Amino acid sequence: MLEPLKEPFRYAPPKALREETAAGVTGKKPAKAKDASGTLQRLWRYLAFHRMRLAAVFVMIVFSTILSLLGPYLAGTAIDRFIEMQNTGFIPFLIGMAVVYGLHAWSMWLQNIWMIGIAQETVRGMRRDLFAHLHKLPIPFFARRQHGELMSRVTNDIENVSSSLNSSFIQLVSSILLLVGIVGVMLSLSPLLTLLTFMVIPLMVFGMKWITSRTSRLFKEQQRNIGDLNGFVEETLSGQRIIKAFSREAVVIEDFNERNKRIHLSGFWAQAISGFIPKLMNGLNNLSFASIVGVGALLVIGGHGVTVGTILIFAEFSRQFTRPLNDLANQWNTLLSAMAGAERVFQIMDESVEAADEQEAAELDMMKGQVEFRNVSFAYQEGHPILRQVSFDAEPGETVAFVGPTGAGKSTIIGLLCRFYEPSAGSIRIDGHPASGIRRDSLRSHMAFVLQDPFLFEGTIRDNIRYGKLEATDEEVEEAAKLANAHSFIMRLRGGYGAKLKPDGGGISQGQKQLIAIARAILADPAILVLDEATSSIDTVTEIKIQEALHRLMKGRTSFVIAHRLNTIQSADRIIVLQDGEVTESGTHDDLLLRDGFYSKLVNGQVVLT
Repeated sequence: MLEPLKEPFRYAPPKALREETAAGVTGKKPAKAKDASGTLQRLWRYLAFHRMRLAAVFVMIVFSTILSLLGPYLAGTAIDRFIEMQNTGFIPFLIGMAVVYGLHAWSMWLQNIWMIGIAQETVRGMRRDLFAHLHKLPIPFFARRQHGELMSRVTNDIENVSSSLNSSFIQLVSSILLLVGIVGVMLSLSPLLTLLTFMVIPLMVFGMKWITSRTSRLFKEQQRNIGDLNGFVEETLSGQRIIKAFSREAVVIEDFNERNKRIHLSGFWAQAISGFIPKLMNGLNNLSFASIVGVGALLVIGGHGVTVGTILIFAEFSRQFTRPLNDLANQWNTLLSAMAGAERVFQIMDESVEAADEQEAAELDMMKGQVEFRNVSFAYQEGHPILRQVSFDAEPGETVAFVGPTGAGKSTIIGLLCRFYEPSAGSIRIDGHPASGIRRDSLRSHMAFVLQDPFLFEGTIRDNIRYGKLEATDEEVEEAAKLANAHSFIMRLRGGYGAKLKPDGGGISQGQKQLIAIARAILADPAILVLDEATSSIDTVTEIKIQEALHRLMKGRTSFVIAHRLNTIQSADRIIVLQDGEVTESGTHDDLLLRDGFYSKLVNGQVVLT
C-alpha cells in the first residue's frame, strides 16, 4: 500500500510539485526522455509507409500558406489603390479575395482529411505491432507488470500519439512556412516596421523556454501516473471478491485517492503551465499590434513612404507572425506529450521476446508423452534458486503428482516443461528429444491445461470449447462436452452451446467453468496434460463430476497433477514430494505412507500444506 502524503494537499509551485510527486512514487526526481531523436526516427518508420500522401499534404500546406499571405496583401493593396486613389475596379478585387479565402479553406480541409487518414493508419500499425509483440514476450515479463499498466500503453499512450499526429505535422510545417513567408513580405514592404515586429521574439523565446522546461517533465510524470492508476484499477476490479471478503474497501479507496491525487497534481501543473502559452502569445501579439499601428501612423504622417495599406498589411501580418509562433509553442507541448507516450510504447516493443527456437528445432507431428528431468535447477533471480537438482521420469500414459508447500517449486516445474522458462542447469527431454530442441509451438500444441481458475473468453460456450481445436466441428465440440460432464448444464442454459459468456466466464459458476475447461482440453486431445489445483474451491457434487471427467481426460495421457486435496492424487503412478526446491520423496501413495516421511505426516494430518 502506498504511504499517504505527509502534508495536506495544496497547490505547490512546480519545483515542489515535482519533488512531491516523484518522491511519493519513485523516491527520486522524474527522469527525462531517454532518446527523443530515436523515438522520432522510429515514428518516421511508420509514417514513411505513407510518404506519397505526406508529400501531397506538404504541397497543400505550401498552397494554403501562400493563400494566407496573399489575402492580407490584397486587402492592403485594395485600400491604397481604391480608397485613397479613388480608382474603380473594386468589385473584381472583392471577387479575387473571395476566391483566395475560399481556396484557402478548401486546401486546409483537404490537408486535414489526408493527415487524419495518415495518422490513424500510422497508430493502427503501431498498435498492431505492439499487440503482436506482447504475444512474443515471455511469461516472466507479464509477472513483473500490472495488466492495467500494459493496457495503458496499448490505449492511452498510442491514442496520445494519434491526437498529436492528427494536428502537429500540419501545424508545425505550416507555421514554419508561414513564418518565413511573413518575414519575407514584411521586409520587402518596410524593414523598420519589420524590426519593430521582431522585438517581441526575445520575450517569446524566454517565456517559451521557461514554460517548456517545466512541461516536458510534468507531461511525462502525468503519463506515468496515469499508467500506475490504470494498473491499480484493473487489479482492484479483478480482485473484488478478495477486497470484499476482507472488508478492505476503505483501504483500496484510500490507495486510489493517493494515486488520483498524484495525477491531479501532475496534471494540474502540466495543463496550467502549458496554458500560459496562449496567454503569453496573446499579450505579446497585442503589444506588437499596438506598436505597429502607433509607429506606422507616425511614419504615414511624417511622409516616410509608408501607406495606410502597408500599416493594414503589417497589422494583419503581426497577428499572423505571432500565430505560427503560438502554434509552434502549443504543438511543441503536444509533441512532448506524444513523445512521452511513444517512448512508453517503444519501451515495451524493445523488451526481449521469448528466446527464439534453435535453428534445427524439431516439429513433432506425434508425441508419446515420455518426459525426463535430469538434475534440473532454476532461479528467477540469480542467487535465489527455486529448483535444485530435480530429477524424475514420466513414462507415456503415467500420472505424476507433485506435493509440497507453497513455494516448493511445483508450478515452476510445469513452467519449465512448457518452456515458459529455460532451466539454469540440467536437461529436460521429451520423447528422447531435448526440450530446447523442440519448437515451442509444436511442444505446446501437444499439451493441454486445466487450471485452478480456468480462463474463459467473452463469447459463446461453443467457441470457448473449440479454443482447444479451432477446426473442430459442432459434433466434436458436443462430444467433448459430454465426456466432460458439461453437456447437461450447457443444454439448460438459454441458447445452449450458443449461450454467450461474459468476460472471464462471468454468468456461470466456478464448477461449470471448470467443466468447460476440461471439455476444451478433451477436444485438444493432448499427449501431455497439466492439472493445477483443478478441483480446489469446488463443491462436493461438482467435484465428483469433475473427477469423472478428469479420469476420462487423463486416460492414456501423461498427466502432471498439482493438488492440495490428497484424494485427487492417491491413484497417481508416482507422487513427488518437493521441499525448498528439492525432491525429498518419490513413489506411490502406499510406498510413501510406509516411509513415515513428509507425505505420511501430511496424509495423517501432522503437517498442513501452506
